[in-house]
Amino acid sequence: MRDELKMQIAALAPRLRRFAYALCGDREEGDDLVQSACLKAIDRIDQFQPGTRLDSWLFRIVQTTFLDERRARSRRGGPGDPDAVDRLSDHGLGARSAEDRLTLERVRGAIAALPEEQRAVMILVAIEGYSYKEAASALETPVGTVMSRLSRARARLLPMVRELAS
Repeated sequence: MRDELKMQIAALAPRLRRFAYALCGDREEGDDLVQSACLKAIDRIDQFQPGTRLDSWLFRIVQTTFLDERRARSRRGGPGDPDAVDRLSDHGLGARSAEDRLTLERVRGAIAALPEEQRAVMILVAIEGYSYKEAASALETPVGTVMSRLSRARARLLPMVRELAS
């Protein structure tokens, strides 16, 4: 069972990376975050409850690790700007023209500028396709909180989307 769970964790790595990149706004920091979170998950694999969603459990570990590292960095005044956005490649999203790439960068920048809690909800619901209930479970937050955070995130992104459409 443990070996099967480890294989499933490895299979979820691309989704975990996408989530971590969006949280961190930096590819290198996101990779480090995923590595730390996966090590924690494997270390605590006996805490996983069979019959529950492994991906939700892992997203929660990634987010908790991110928040813990962010708090530790702010206490010790660590290097780097936590709001800096590294320009990510398009990961096969099909941006064919310079205009498409520019639009993609603007969207990434707008998502990266969201507050952390709104960004996490936006990623899980809009990008990963989680239901409100699934996102609430993954983030250990009430469904109503997920809905209000998503609403605020969409409201902040709306002016940018309107600008791109014009």
